[in-house]
Amino acid sequence: MSLRELLSVHTGRATSDGAGVRLIRVFGGAGIERFDPFLMLDEFGSDNPDEYIAGFPPHPHRGFETVTYMLEGNMRHEDHLGNVGRLRSGGVQWMTAARGIVHSEMPEQEHGRMRGFQLWLNLPARDKLGEPGYRDFAPEEIPWVELPGGVRAGVIAGQLRVGGIIEDGAVQRPVSEPQLVDLTLPAGAAVAPELADGLRALLYVYEGELILEGQAQRFGAGQLLRLGDAGALRLSTEHGARVLLLAGRPLGEPIVQYGPFVMNTREQIEQALDDYRNGRFVA
Repeated sequence: MSLRELLSVHTGRATSDGAGVRLIRVFGGAGIERFDPFLMLDEFGSDNPDEYIAGFPPHPHRGFETVTYMLEGNMRHEDHLGNVGRLRSGGVQWMTAARGIVHSEMPEQEHGRMRGFQLWLNLPARDKLGEPGYRDFAPEEIPWVELPGGVRAGVIAGQLRVGGIIEDGAVQRPVSEPQLVDLTLPAGAAVAPELADGLRALLYVYEGELILEGQAQRFGAGQLLRLGDAGALRLSTEHGARVLLLAGRPLGEPIVQYGPFVMNTREQIEQALDDYRNGRFVA
């Protein structure tokens, strides 16, 4: 079987969001069609409270889902639906904004390290004005699988297939069929996740150094690899690596984004703004 083609390599940019939280925007903004069905990936990580303590005060979303994966630290979620949740180390928050949700994400710590990721997943046009929802997953609800060679895999969404091993993630979604897997490769290890043809694949190296079979160069922490939609995927490392594997079926629909609103047309964005300004946003 041929290998998945390496289409491009991306390095994120330092920025801030919310009330001044420092983070790395791995991708998002111009050219997001290349990452369809994913809209944005942020990495945050600091042991300086000044860089995270102000958090993300109440703000709106419409038209997509947010996935927050916490490696270290504690955050508190509240939204207009009455949901209150605590996101702690190893846990995941999956929020479906759909027609509208207003929420806040605030640190529940005044010192120590805050580290994790937030991913934005697009919704198909038919679901953009559907029912909003929210779910917290405690660390023990995320399946972790021991693979040959000492590789560990946390299966947040979708289904992991490696050889004869099959593990369903905590979240399943139709249409875009997202897969989100946290891979930990010890020194000298290799793994070959099996992805169906047609799924767009991304690899984000956030620790160590990764070897992608078929490529002469090695990829270090902070690099995102955008791969082709078909072929085999074989990963290895000499000294160890941690990698996020993202895969999903492209929606192939127009993407129009204005800040926290992601719709299919400019008119829908204008409607979202009008609804929010006039108190109809979450009705």
